[in-house]
Amino acid sequence: MKSLKMMFLGAGLLALCSCAPQGSQKEAGAEEAAQDRKNVVIETIMARRSIRKYTDQPVEREKLQQIVECGINAPSGMNKQPWEVRVVDNADFINGITEEYKKANAKATEDPNFKNMFRNASAVIFIASPKDGSGQFDCGLLGENMMLAAQSLGLGTCCLGGPVYFMKSDANAAPYVAKLDIPDDYELLYAIAVGYPDEAPAAKPRETAKVKFVE
Repeated sequence: MKSLKMMFLGAGLLALCSCAPQGSQKEAGAEEAAQDRKNVVIETIMARRSIRKYTDQPVEREKLQQIVECGINAPSGMNKQPWEVRVVDNADFINGITEEYKKANAKATEDPNFKNMFRNASAVIFIASPKDGSGQFDCGLLGENMMLAAQSLGLGTCCLGGPVYFMKSDANAAPYVAKLDIPDDYELLYAIAVGYPDEAPAAKPRETAKVKFVE
């Protein structure tokens, strides 16, 4: 009887010893996985650059869809989501409005590498916000989400203000703006060129002195 008890005790201790390391291993594995995910996010942020040269390769619709879904999951005040997003990968649209741009900006044609007014990107994402200016901050968060998502998918991006200014101010661009079908109480805020990068610029210096911890 005593030997039987000792046998059960030994089996219990063996089971206890074998379970504890497994649990620890699982916890360690989960912690490492979480750390890896964190590192991927940080690496993506630190690797993002403004790309101003793109290849002719079209961006897949699936990737564009992922990018805009990441965009609209950005935070916004009271979850109002004060943005309108339009994705254009139609070459006829991009080339057509570029022709109007060239008429008003003859110098653009002097660059032998100039193909379109969106830094030659094959896709453009237009962001519109309420005319009263209430959504501009939230639209900035939206855009950053999209640019980081694009970076993680092997794509490059560049925020563009000049082309949007042209589209809002030149009468010949009006038909193209109309095609975007933006609500009357919204207006174009900025655009994001999206494409496969044809350059790998180095990071520009950042002014770390502007960041201070308050004790």
